Amino acid sequence: MSVRLNDRYLKNFISDEDYSSVKAKALTALETVLEGNGKGNDFLGWRKLPDVPDKEEFERIKLAAEKIKKSCDILLVIGIGGSYLGARAAIEFCKGQNYNELRKATPAIYFVGKDLSAATVFETLALIEGKDVCLNVISKSGTTTEPAVAFRIFREWMEKKYGEKEASRRIFVTTDRKRGKLKELSTEKGYETFVVPDDVGGRFSVLCPVGLVPFAVLGFDIKKMLKGAAEISKVSENTDVRKNPALLTAFLQCEAMKKGCNVSVLMPYADSLKFMADFYCQIWAESLGKAVDLDGKTVNAGQTPAKSLGVTDQHSQVQLYTEGPFDKVVTFLAVDKYRDTVVITDDKDVDACDFLKNHTMNELINAERKATEFALKKAQRMNFTITLPEVNEETIGELLMYFMYETAFAGALLNVDTFNQPGVEEGKKATFAMLGRKGYEAKMEEINAAPKKADYIIG
Repeated sequence: MSVRLNDRYLKNFISDEDYSSVKAKALTALETVLEGNGKGNDFLGWRKLPDVPDKEEFERIKLAAEKIKKSCDILLVIGIGGSYLGARAAIEFCKGQNYNELRKATPAIYFVGKDLSAATVFETLALIEGKDVCLNVISKSGTTTEPAVAFRIFREWMEKKYGEKEASRRIFVTTDRKRGKLKELSTEKGYETFVVPDDVGGRFSVLCPVGLVPFAVLGFDIKKMLKGAAEISKVSENTDVRKNPALLTAFLQCEAMKKGCNVSVLMPYADSLKFMADFYCQIWAESLGKAVDLDGKTVNAGQTPAKSLGVTDQHSQVQLYTEGPFDKVVTFLAVDKYRDTVVITDDKDVDACDFLKNHTMNELINAERKATEFALKKAQRMNFTITLPEVNEETIGELLMYFMYETAFAGALLNVDTFNQPGVEEGKKATFAMLGRKGYEAKMEEINAAPKKADYIIG
């Protein structure tokens, strides 16, 4: 395994006795995930994605990617949540934050349907004006409001620009195999369609066509990405807790919750990993935040994820982490070998930083990370580090799969359904009711009967 875990700063918090006392519980969680014998086991299909890809669809993805690369300047990807965050995280990690502005042989990529901002729509329409565009819409149900609205707007734009027939050649759909409004429309219009497997939920879907289509368009070696994910899958079967990083960190986080650490901070030390923290926040929050456990007991489980970008947030948040409440676990994401190297120049010592001359910026950022680790350890704050040897497809595949396994193991340890999201569904139903969707009249009555919330207006 390339991704490696450093837990040297945990010795004050988790003793050998602690490890021994919960080993049986950790192994039970391992069995729950690997054997699929817990609730939600019908959504464990993400485990098979690296090892058993659909070969026919895999080839179709590669062919579609070549078609898109040859026919457009810009690929619009429409999706939200699990249909968006993982893909963007991987793209920014491997291609950089300014990929769209750089000269390249592959199309620029813009993500829409991730919010309901009219400003975003107008800005995107301005960006694509005069450009050749292809569109990839991602929605398993086809009825998620935000992508559905974006698809209406940009499909209309494409049909006006190209005509309905040519637009249909430029629209690619990732959705359910057999059912749903988007699947019906795809069949009617003749859009090329890729499948989100029935047993793969949205936030665990990045290694199926949800992510593989845009990855292939941007020139990723998706076989290497799946190879990295497969390596983590293999390691995650190890029954030695200390040699199974995903199980170990899941256990450590759950033990930390018992000690009052109800905030999990992911702090990547690379700007290109910023969206990886967003991906982590979704999968950790949505999977573990549950009102009741599998026994029907009210537990209000979960750990609030937070994102913090080093070195930026050394200057804005680390003060809180070192001297504020003892309620956080900090996970650092480090990189051994960054994509590029810059040597700090030799200059007059006008800024008291001449000691840095001839060092690289990569040496400096890693020194600042290690110093922050030390500061947290000195303040007796729980932290550990996940190190990525370098920036490439295999490594990003490993990291994505690591977070999926860690989340699944944590859900099993907490005895909750990792794969449902009843709190999200409640908000969706209320939205439908407020906007007059048929079938939600009873929900509207419930909303009208609820106590009114006071509004506080500034200005």
